[in-house]
Amino acid sequence: MCFTSLSVCINFAKQFITFSHNIFKIMKLSQFRYKLPQELIAEFPSDQRDESKLMILNRKTQTIEHKVFKDVLNYFDDGDVFILNNTKVFPALLYGEKEKTGAKITVFLLRELNAESRLWDVLVDPARKIRIGNKLYFGDNDDLVAEVIDNTTSRGRTLRFLFDGTYEEFKKVLKRLGETPLPEEIQRLRKILPEDKERYQTIYAKHEGAVVAPTAGLHFSRELIKRLEIKGVSFAEITLHAGLGNFRTIDVEDLTKHKMDSEEMYILPQTCDIVNKAKENKKNICAIGTTSMKAIESSVTISGMLKPYEGWTNKFIFPPYDFSIANRMITNFHQPMSSMQMMVASFAGFDFLMQAYKEAIEHKYKFLTYGDAMLII
Repeated sequence: MCFTSLSVCINFAKQFITFSHNIFKIMKLSQFRYKLPQELIAEFPSDQRDESKLMILNRKTQTIEHKVFKDVLNYFDDGDVFILNNTKVFPALLYGEKEKTGAKITVFLLRELNAESRLWDVLVDPARKIRIGNKLYFGDNDDLVAEVIDNTTSRGRTLRFLFDGTYEEFKKVLKRLGETPLPEEIQRLRKILPEDKERYQTIYAKHEGAVVAPTAGLHFSRELIKRLEIKGVSFAEITLHAGLGNFRTIDVEDLTKHKMDSEEMYILPQTCDIVNKAKENKKNICAIGTTSMKAIESSVTISGMLKPYEGWTNKFIFPPYDFSIANRMITNFHQPMSSMQMMVASFAGFDFLMQAYKEAIEHKYKFLTYGDAMLII
């Protein structure tokens, strides 16, 4: 017997039915498998940032258009908002040698654990050659020395850099010795080039901390942003320091059991003001990339508005999912069975997205980091 009001009981029943319905709609890992031809993996970025291909997915009409990225200008008007991730990729790849043996070691800096103690969470390759207590040397003149102090996973380690100078001097040495951490699929195709330092970075990157670029933002040129501003589009910035967890293989068929790595993120009050005003005025709000979407969906009020945030998120978005803030999204074409692909499928609709991927392959779109883009409206 229900002692509360009839309307409350009815509302609870509706929520329970919706919850039960969604449980049975939850998708499995294998449903996101598709065959990605090797030749469609982008080896290099487009000559001009805003001249990559752009696929337009219209969810209302279930139609697809083929454009150039700078044509995105035609789909937005005065008062609309773009949400950008202003994280900056730091040169996280270090090449060194193991003490005594001189064995070549590659270190991927993942996260600074303690600035004062120079402690870093890292991946090492080959991992089997590294033990606790080993010293690693970097630079032609052994400019930097690190000591392995902990084994965290089969590949992961904690390093303490043995550096006597100031923190600013230490970071300068890291940047001088480090290289751009291009994703593995590109490194398998070619070497890292000097121009990658600039192209594997958005033009609005500000706050260093990512080891993975927010790739949807790589398509924006200064000219395109200026033209959007002239049209009346506003830009709201969040910071989410993207990590390798975005590319970690999902190895469970039941997606509810997959756990994402945590990533540091910040949403400032002024960003919330811009976004919430646009939402109240029923303007278009476009999330630029999966990292921006993850950030805003990690900090939503009960009434569906964006709120300030400072901390970490491990949010994993997969179908079915109801989005609260953005009604549009710009993204790239992602790896099969990746968390990014699953988020986009949640937004576009699974069947529509898979249709779009099939069409992208037929039209020779370029995929992954340096690939082409899609706008979902």
